[in-house]
Amino acid sequence: MDYPTVFEAAMSTPEAFWRERASEIEWFEFPRTILDQDDNGAYRWFRGGKLNTAWLALDRHVENGRGYETALICDSPVTGTKSRYSFREMADWVATVAGALGSLGVTKGDRVIIYMPMIPEAVVGMLACARIGAIHSVVFGGFAAPELAVRIDDAKPKVILSASCGIEFQTVIPYKPLVDGARRLAEHEVDHCVVLQREQCQAKMGASDLDWQEWVAGANPVAPVPVAATDPLYILYTSGTTGKPKGVLRDNGGHAVALNYSMRAIYDCAPGDVYWAASDVGWVVGHSYIVYGPLIAGCTTILYEGKPVRTPDAGALWRVISEYGVKCFFTAPTAFRAVKKEDPEAREKSKYDLRCLETVFVAGERLDPPTYEWLGENLGVPIIDHWWQTETGWSICAKMMGLDDAAAIETRAGSPTFPMPGYDLKILDDDGNELGPDQEGNVVVAEPLPPGALATIWGDHDRYFDAYFSTYANHYLTGDGGFRDADGYVYIMGRVDDVMNVAGHRLSTGELEEVVASHPAVAECAVIGMADEDKGQIPLGLLALKDGVNEDPKALEAALVAMVRADVGAFANFKRAVVVNRLPKTRSGKILRQVIRKLVDGLPYDIPSTIDDPSILDELHQTLIDEGVMASR
Repeated sequence: MDYPTVFEAAMSTPEAFWRERASEIEWFEFPRTILDQDDNGAYRWFRGGKLNTAWLALDRHVENGRGYETALICDSPVTGTKSRYSFREMADWVATVAGALGSLGVTKGDRVIIYMPMIPEAVVGMLACARIGAIHSVVFGGFAAPELAVRIDDAKPKVILSASCGIEFQTVIPYKPLVDGARRLAEHEVDHCVVLQREQCQAKMGASDLDWQEWVAGANPVAPVPVAATDPLYILYTSGTTGKPKGVLRDNGGHAVALNYSMRAIYDCAPGDVYWAASDVGWVVGHSYIVYGPLIAGCTTILYEGKPVRTPDAGALWRVISEYGVKCFFTAPTAFRAVKKEDPEAREKSKYDLRCLETVFVAGERLDPPTYEWLGENLGVPIIDHWWQTETGWSICAKMMGLDDAAAIETRAGSPTFPMPGYDLKILDDDGNELGPDQEGNVVVAEPLPPGALATIWGDHDRYFDAYFSTYANHYLTGDGGFRDADGYVYIMGRVDDVMNVAGHRLSTGELEEVVASHPAVAECAVIGMADEDKGQIPLGLLALKDGVNEDPKALEAALVAMVRADVGAFANFKRAVVVNRLPKTRSGKILRQVIRKLVDGLPYDIPSTIDDPSILDELHQTLIDEGVMASR
């Protein structure tokens, strides 16, 4: 079917549309109702249905005769190891670890925190929780002890599954001291911590700690536990404006239906295809498209413990794609910008046969047009920018490569194309009025959100409504600003609070960054609005240059000022562009624009737990002083 037909069906007859999608997975009991509301007014999908997500992801394929096929490929350039696991091997392993969790008293509804690097045991731990109906909460390995403690107190887990260390490039990061510190800080007492000892670092064990290998060796495999479609599958914490992380709660039924549908309709992947999402299981991409989505769809998925560059070089991504025959590749723009920075001519790519690759999907932050064009020129396959959030669990906007009219729908630089079926997307002004084409405003989605979106905030249903539905009645507030053009293409220009008001003119950071990033010397950039007594705000550009580029900073600044003046207008008042060594980012590669803005304005700010390297902020601060930016304030 074509996109207009599919989208209209989901909008006009949502229950019929999602009933059909629900019939595409196997249930223990098919849902009695497709869509209704709970006593608090929240919409719920597939009430009355019974299923098990781990069984869908593994055992089902074994029972259907595909047990010998590869489910999981693990590739770790930082340790020099590679391994493959079939669906049968994974199902048996998960059943045993599920039994081991049961031996510690973990049952349906209990919580388990998983604090592990990108190793197969992390995936097995997630699926083992799902098998017995326990609720897992994966916390990015290496999070500081206070941040882990906050999550312990919120989720109140019985058990923590961890490892002795993680590895970043060649640096070994001991995990056990962080876990121990978090347990000391937390008010909630965790019964046990199970530790997988890695040869790069041996953890010191305590009285309540268990060795992973010994723990599993004494366990008996258990059968999957049927759970309700509306029962929780996992909690994943995301940033909150109050400073306290929000525990996004995902249910089993809607999650399985949406991800199974997305693998075919969006990514055009079928059983046996090799799919790679180069993310981390600590992020939503890792949940949806390293673990659950590909396995439920019967694809082979790849777990990669490495980086896009320097593990060992800028050809790392191409090597993995070629070696394992990846059909569909998904990562964040920052990964490609890192490759582009170290290998701007993409010479490393020529070492590998990439004929297996059919599509590249990019998400996690806005795909800037220069990176989009660089990818298109060098790979010769469709480059699909798509937009979604931790809260939604799958795409809000994308190009649906699995539909009949995919080839006829063009992609446009800077746009994630069109809303997905089930997402009634609107652009509203601050008063709730819907805006017309090319008018930038607040991006919202009318209720009900489709299956797979968050069910609530763990332990705080009031916060769920306050955070997402209080600004505009019956509309989910994405927190992003954007617009639709005359053809309906959606453009996401950044968080609403990243919009600058320069002498009454609303300017998005994305609009200015698009121009700045197009300069051939610029590897990546951030544009923020800094406070100005006369104009309210004025833009400041921060630039990281490509490797090997020697450009006079003042000449570059003058060139960029001229480019912005020509492409955006003199009213943008873009006059400062400062070259920096590095930009502060999260571990997933998102530039910390809000933190930068507060730093520049001399306002207090919290260092996010997700920051990749806190020392970059001090380095940036000194650069801004040296360049007169801070002094001029």
